[in-house]
Amino acid sequence: MKPLLIFAIISLGYSGFGQVELKADGPGDTYGLITSVFAPNHNPIEVPDCNHEEFGDHIDEVFDNELNTNVFRFYIHTEPDNDRCLNFDRQRNEIKTYDQSPDNLLGVEDEKVVYKWKFKLAAGFQSSPNFTHIHQLKSVGGELASMPMYTLTTRKGSPDKLELRYAETDDANTLLKTDLAPFIDTWLDVTETITYGVAGKYLIEIKRISDGQVLFEYSNDSIINWRPNADFVRPKWGIYRSLLNAGDLRDETVLFADFSVEEKDITSSEDIELQNESKITFSNPIKNSIYITDVSQEIERIKIYSLDGTTVLDKFINSQTEIIVDVSLLAQGGYILNFIGNKLNQSELIVID
Repeated sequence: MKPLLIFAIISLGYSGFGQVELKADGPGDTYGLITSVFAPNHNPIEVPDCNHEEFGDHIDEVFDNELNTNVFRFYIHTEPDNDRCLNFDRQRNEIKTYDQSPDNLLGVEDEKVVYKWKFKLAAGFQSSPNFTHIHQLKSVGGELASMPMYTLTTRKGSPDKLELRYAETDDANTLLKTDLAPFIDTWLDVTETITYGVAGKYLIEIKRISDGQVLFEYSNDSIINWRPNADFVRPKWGIYRSLLNAGDLRDETVLFADFSVEEKDITSSEDIELQNESKITFSNPIKNSIYITDVSQEIERIKIYSLDGTTVLDKFINSQTEIIVDVSLLAQGGYILNFIGNKLNQSELIVID
């Protein structure tokens, strides 16, 4: 019998930050292996086994000759698979972290997290025209919890596309999309880096393992990565697809390997040095206007958020000699002020008096 636990925390000094890895280690008790890492003694696996017991486990492990290691194999069948016997217009076979997971698997405000994994879509992979999700970052807690923050999905079209979707509130939009064909029948390596907060940062890179070519890349140094009243953000991986156009689909397998969740110290020496170089000073509390006369770093944009994350002011800056931002129409109270530039991303808690 293979060992149940393959849980690795790589210590990063005294800060308490570390890396958690989930790696396939060969056939047998795959559910137990995933559980031991993502939520010991709980259930981080959402599979359609309940209505398809004769098939057996919908996630197993196989040896992959290209990677020369064991990998996870996720199955989904056009029928009778569904969404955990709860929803029948869609199918879900996913693994996740959630409130029963260790704290270092849950993204929290003012924290930087790096997610890494590998995946392979089978030759002839078929996508729904509605959605075929393979990864999500989903906020937990608050009234916007039902809408994922980031989603990596494939979609049938002319041609089929790979899309990165983002939702600041309850309405998602596409940040980037590209032809799906180069991503089919090849192993892909994904690195996703996110700083959680109302003045957040996001970067995702997908490269082909065989030659290291980057096929998909998106970054944003000023994006809202926190929802009002949220408790934490969790990752999900697998196959989650619509059945509204089931005739477009087939029985499918997706391979995954080498999941990693690594928390980073957001106040690393490199970040502190950049912050010190970029510091913008101004009077606080503020009456009527923000005055900035000594600009050491070029400011391209100024945004102000209410404490619940709502954008209340968004101003593009043309002159760098003297910057005056009128806030006289804003109600008295606390806000978050965000300075944005090519080498600048500074956020401050302000009070309008």
